[in-house]
Amino acid sequence: MEKELKWAVLGTGVIANEMAQALQKMGKKLYAVANRTYDKAVEFSEKYGAEKVYEKIDDMFTDKKSDIIYITTPHNTHIKFMLEALKNGKHVLCEKSITLNSEELEKAVKIAKEKNLILGEAMTIFNMPLYTKLSDIVNSGKLGDVKMIQVNFGSYKEYDMNNRFFNRNLAGGALLDIGVYAISITRLFMTSKPDNVLSQVKYAPTGVDEQVGIIMMNKEQQMSTIALTLHSKQPKRVVIACEKAYIEVLEYPRADKAKIVYTETGEIEEIEEGITANALQYEMQNMEKSVKSGINQMKLEYTRDVMDIMTNLRKEWGMTYPEEEK
Repeated sequence: MEKELKWAVLGTGVIANEMAQALQKMGKKLYAVANRTYDKAVEFSEKYGAEKVYEKIDDMFTDKKSDIIYITTPHNTHIKFMLEALKNGKHVLCEKSITLNSEELEKAVKIAKEKNLILGEAMTIFNMPLYTKLSDIVNSGKLGDVKMIQVNFGSYKEYDMNNRFFNRNLAGGALLDIGVYAISITRLFMTSKPDNVLSQVKYAPTGVDEQVGIIMMNKEQQMSTIALTLHSKQPKRVVIACEKAYIEVLEYPRADKAKIVYTETGEIEEIEEGITANALQYEMQNMEKSVKSGINQMKLEYTRDVMDIMTNLRKEWGMTYPEEEK
């Protein structure tokens, strides 16, 4: 009988709760939990029947029994925990944005490769069944070539400069928090990585990016326009314009429905695949498949491309986080 993989989670916030619930849907139980505040970890373990609570976060990485660690802590802590986990032979699924910059990500990728471990970003877009289906449709050629991708993502966040959205010390800002989705979906439907990137940025009073406009083009001359806002609402909408039709997806980060509008006839084709509520389950199932097969199915190459684009954008803006200034 195949060995059941044991999952441990670092953090006890919203995503950690969704992760524990996803395990339950998979007919499994969370093995272990760690958190900066021990009492919260105890409470979390009681809620989900976890076998183990680590008194210190470091104990999580050296536990011989766990197989995969899911990191759900703030962006700026990811690299430290990820490197510890990988060095101790653990497979890692890490919340987006996987790191602050490309340099950090490449360090983690190098160790994962050396130790033959699976490293993945918990990016819903790379794991939702809808996008596997839409990619197949686009790759079949029946819609013609992809020409232009338009992506919006806007949230209205109160001007509380201490919350993670605007707090520089928690790697706040639109790009790493919501832009990562927009650039990921662009990369998924572009033939190659964009190599020509232009942008405009408006800063929040804390010095993080509050509003961003990005135009990207690759060597095939496919283009993308992205609009991000943290202090005004926009629909989470993507339009992938091809020669013979366009695909429209609303609420695209965890979408299970899309429509294809054909240019000549105006005919609308509805596409449904997967279930929005199972978003984390799909990520975790793909992670387990990767660990069992030894072949990374988490689209890590795309994650690296996206991180590279975000790193270069911030370099152009001259916007850094405290960890990058040491």
